[in-house]
Amino acid sequence: MLRARMFALVAVVALLLSATPASAAEVQDYLALGDSVAFGFDPLVVSAGGASDPTHFVGYPEALAAVLPLSLTNASCPGEASGGFIALVSPLDNGCRRYRSLFPLHVAYNTAQLDFAIAYLHAHPRAKLITIDLGANDLFVLQRVCGGDSGCVLAGLPALLATLRGNLQTIYAQLRRDGGFHGRLVALTYYALDYGDPTQVAVISAINGVVASVTSAQPAGFVADGFGAFAAASGPSGSPCAAGLLIRLSATTCDVHPSPAGRDALAEAIRAVVRAAGD
Repeated sequence: MLRARMFALVAVVALLLSATPASAAEVQDYLALGDSVAFGFDPLVVSAGGASDPTHFVGYPEALAAVLPLSLTNASCPGEASGGFIALVSPLDNGCRRYRSLFPLHVAYNTAQLDFAIAYLHAHPRAKLITIDLGANDLFVLQRVCGGDSGCVLAGLPALLATLRGNLQTIYAQLRRDGGFHGRLVALTYYALDYGDPTQVAVISAINGVVASVTSAQPAGFVADGFGAFAAASGPSGSPCAAGLLIRLSATTCDVHPSPAGRDALAEAIRAVVRAAGD
């Protein structure tokens, strides 16, 4: 009788163990890098005085980690450009350093974002996923230097693209070599604010083209189509604002940052790439 009871107990324990969700044993370390889009920046939170608590900002990394078994560390910084990502002394910054001096990020560090990423990878050698978005703030810096003059921006675009290409190559090389990262590296392309504006679409597409070509040349480098996700969700109007993909500021205007719906569309674009790659 005792042997039978013990056998029954072992069988019950085995059944319970087999019923444990697989995801509980498969949670992977995930590092999110980039700018305000990854950060989940919302100007309404800032104006309401909520920036002192970074949990008020929810970006696509948090949305992605909610649907995949991922343990997220979001090191992104609002205003981060590709030069400032590499070194704090770089003049290529669009406000990340100022933001960090005023408000906390999702994780605390006092180095360049790349240095933090390398330190993170040393501490998490089994990390399987990095996502990154960089390049939009490089464009914003150029627009500021040009005073909004479109001719000046177009004239400066080739140099911007060359700088972005070189910086991304440096970033990826250091993540792989110095950080020892061998997992999936997924770059998210940027969306347009108005898909009916051919000049804007051409400029964003040029930036996305550099991001895609440099990332695809990497081992286990993948590109998530944020541009296409917003274009599809914007419908015939071609307006992400009208489609509810951007944070609404008034009845007729939107901020440049994704709304919760836009954030989720970007997260889904990345999730599709990760799943297709064999997650």
